[in-house]
Amino acid sequence: MKKLYLWVIITLFLIVISRYFYIAYYKHSYYYEQYLNATNKIIYGLNAPRGRILDSKGEVLVDNVGVNTIVYRNLNNYDLNDLASYLNTIIDVEPASMDELCKYYLKFEDTSTLLTNEEKELYNYRRLSIDDIEKIKLERIKDVINYDLNKQKEINIYYKLNKGYHYDTKIIKEDVSEEVCAKINGANKDGLSCEYTTKRVYMYDYMNDIYGKVGSITKENKEYFLDKGYDLNDMVGLSYLEKQYDDYLRGEKAKYLKNEDNSLTLLSPAKCGSDLILSIDIELQERINNIIKDYLGKAKDYRHTDYFNTVYVIVSKPSTGEIIASSGISKIKDSFYDVTTNILSNSFTVGSVVKGASHTVGYQNGLIDIGKKINDSCVKLYQVPLKCSFKRLGLIDDITALKTSSNYYQFMTAIKLTGNKYKSNMKLEVLPEHFKLYRDTFASFGLGVETGIDIENEFTGIKGSTVAPDLLLNFSIGQYDTYTPLQIVNYINTIAMSGKRYSLHYLKEIRNNEKIEYTYEPNLLNVVNSNFSRIQEGFKEVVLNGTGKGYTDKKYKPAGKTGTAEVVYSKDVTTINQTYAMYGPSDNPEYSIVVLTPNISYNNDKDTYLAPINLYISKEISKIVFEN
Repeated sequence: MKKLYLWVIITLFLIVISRYFYIAYYKHSYYYEQYLNATNKIIYGLNAPRGRILDSKGEVLVDNVGVNTIVYRNLNNYDLNDLASYLNTIIDVEPASMDELCKYYLKFEDTSTLLTNEEKELYNYRRLSIDDIEKIKLERIKDVINYDLNKQKEINIYYKLNKGYHYDTKIIKEDVSEEVCAKINGANKDGLSCEYTTKRVYMYDYMNDIYGKVGSITKENKEYFLDKGYDLNDMVGLSYLEKQYDDYLRGEKAKYLKNEDNSLTLLSPAKCGSDLILSIDIELQERINNIIKDYLGKAKDYRHTDYFNTVYVIVSKPSTGEIIASSGISKIKDSFYDVTTNILSNSFTVGSVVKGASHTVGYQNGLIDIGKKINDSCVKLYQVPLKCSFKRLGLIDDITALKTSSNYYQFMTAIKLTGNKYKSNMKLEVLPEHFKLYRDTFASFGLGVETGIDIENEFTGIKGSTVAPDLLLNFSIGQYDTYTPLQIVNYINTIAMSGKRYSLHYLKEIRNNEKIEYTYEPNLLNVVNSNFSRIQEGFKEVVLNGTGKGYTDKKYKPAGKTGTAEVVYSKDVTTINQTYAMYGPSDNPEYSIVVLTPNISYNNDKDTYLAPINLYISKEISKIVFEN
């Protein structure tokens, strides 16, 4: 028994000794830093310069520019009201928010009069908590606050001085003049200084929203960033690529040791963030934008373009999902506006461009007799107006149905899917499962689902909720659900790659001082089973001799599909969307192009003229892409 006790004591002693050596030597620097942080001995500098964003050829898209910035570090426990009052005489800021004004009033003013005697009594008897009392006061403070504008600005500064943790470096105001900077540094107030920092600068006037915004942590995203280890006063990526890759872009702040005399000793210098290299070719992007602006400017020369003012163009690599160029430009009156983010946030009825996916429904379910010719006609369902192709197309098979964009062929496939054989004026029973089958197949191409693009807030389109016979037929020709331009890219890429669907992406690689930290590898989302040799042959016929003839010069070996869709623009106006999606060379796809022109025309009593703007834009862009 004594030996057992002895071994237990020896074991415990060894555990204690090993733990001591582990803490005192192996983890000494870690725990020493934790001690310095806990005792406010460590102070971090301002945000390090963020990494740049460059295009695929090294052209800088987003950079940093130096600015004078007023900062505050709590070294001397100043009265922050006095400091805010002093700063308010030197700099101009916005008034404090109502939330800040209420909190300030609650903290510094007599608020006892805001409570009734009954509420005070309930508090004394612990029927109301301190939180309940503060909530009541905050609700009533708004009615009694009477701070003038000058005081409201001072309160704003007060909360800038208080933002974040006690030991944080606070940014009070950026981009101040040399004169203001000299006044701040000449005041000799410990912890208050004017320093040279950086802010984001955009080198071009377009796609900037895709790159994203940088700013302060807000109340709404506070928990997200704190959970990732950020400080409250950090400048962070708030949207799109800046947010998606913030961990790489942000860099490391300088670290200082606060000495007994309040001076600072540099422990480690700031390190710049890593650079993002995008798949974008900005030179190609500029040329595409110029083409779009040219035709938006010429639109008034064509009939029925009263409601047309926006063009979307996306160029990608089908084999990798890389986005090479992405444009969204609107013309309102005489000004152009960049609306590129609409390619993932807005969806459109696109028409027959989706018939490659519709054909797949037929192939997968044994509803298409390959090569069998039928006579293009119209469909008449019970209590539904006659539904036809845009004209009588004669004898068609599965390939020529794509070439000539036969609606009748798709209608027949949809009717067969319900288990029925078409008869004129028939009552067709359709079920939610029939719509689901179509949607599941379309989703495998990227239609109606996320494309995997490496930025957040991707919209997946609008799915119709009504189940009706004519709507199932409409779905089969792209006239029911809506899709984003990015989804059309994902769809045409899947056809180009014979069923392989890859995530779309802007990132190519991440570098730090020319060292490659990360390379984006193609991400295969799924593989579609279909008769792609027939679909691809049909798409080649579309561009060579069918509805897409002239959209892309045949010397580039194109394959693609056009789409025209009627949409309700307003109560009294029905407009027409036009879409072109292609890839090439058809035998070894290098690029895909999608051109979408919403509201290119409108239905009227005069004629059915459709301005050939989509054709002209597509032809010019095809040329510069394949000769780039």
